[in-house]
Amino acid sequence: MKKILFLVVLCCLFINKQLVAQNDNLVIVIHGGAGTWDRALMTADKEKAYKDKLNEALEAGMKVLKEGGTSLQAVETAIKILEDSPLFNAGKGAVFTNEGKNELDASVMDGKTLKAGAVAGVTTIKNPISAAIAVMEKSEHVMMVGQGAEKFAASKGIEIVPSSYFYTEERYQQLKKAQEKEKAAQEDTTGSVEIDRNYKFGTVGAVALDKFGNLAAGTSTGGMTNKRYGRVGDAPIIGAGTYANNEACAVSCTGHGEYFIRWTVARDIAALVEYKKMSVEKAGNEVIMNKMVKVGGEGGCIILDKKGKLSMPFNSEGMYRGYLRSSGEKSVMIYKDK
Repeated sequence: MKKILFLVVLCCLFINKQLVAQNDNLVIVIHGGAGTWDRALMTADKEKAYKDKLNEALEAGMKVLKEGGTSLQAVETAIKILEDSPLFNAGKGAVFTNEGKNELDASVMDGKTLKAGAVAGVTTIKNPISAAIAVMEKSEHVMMVGQGAEKFAASKGIEIVPSSYFYTEERYQQLKKAQEKEKAAQEDTTGSVEIDRNYKFGTVGAVALDKFGNLAAGTSTGGMTNKRYGRVGDAPIIGAGTYANNEACAVSCTGHGEYFIRWTVARDIAALVEYKKMSVEKAGNEVIMNKMVKVGGEGGCIILDKKGKLSMPFNSEGMYRGYLRSSGEKSVMIYKDK
């Protein structure tokens, strides 16, 4: 009897030790989009506003993890904060299409089960990331689009808002500016008028590692300023803008979506980690800093593996990004140097 009790005590101690070890490895990484910006236009107040919101999202996501929540719940919590801010091209801060509408896309993936969900071209869902999770958890599908996605989201209790909710004057003026430049370029016969390439960029995303050792990734965007014809970028495409697999890593991308779709960037990075046993840093650099640079695909991504190792590579001038570990280690940056 004493031997049995001794073994039970040992088992309990072993299990407790494992749980404590898991709790020491909580990580959340986020991005608020990559692009080419004029640093001279980034005032101290504006930089502070961006960093404050990134910090808020990180702290909220980590709070979920520390309270025993899943990586998926942490990803949703962090992304919703960014979606609710007019600072980022997602949710409230979404850019305008050529028709003067706000069309939103989002996707999510669970690294443990490889289940995924996505919505695209929605105009009345306040938090598209929550709708993507609903598609994953409450339907047999992976992606829903347009009015069908909105009807489904409403039936599952996802908050629906009037399309006017997404209007911001700054984004509307960006549309007008893009349209003016487009018209000038079409009328120009000298080739001296250049289109602003920055209109292609802007997305938010998060990846997280929870106490159970599971990874998750999510991405949300307002798409491309002045886009036409129901264009959809990489953000809602599993394997292009979002991917998560416990056997590899979790990835969320931001950048020129057409390139990220064609080169399946998120899955490519995960495959290098899984099959070639590359570190997340080497895999990210191989795809973002090598492959994408060679073909002109500008942007970046955040990557996290099941050991808590992370990387945040980008080949554009800047990328809003940050990470937070349960140990308290944190970094929030915009440019390569700060």
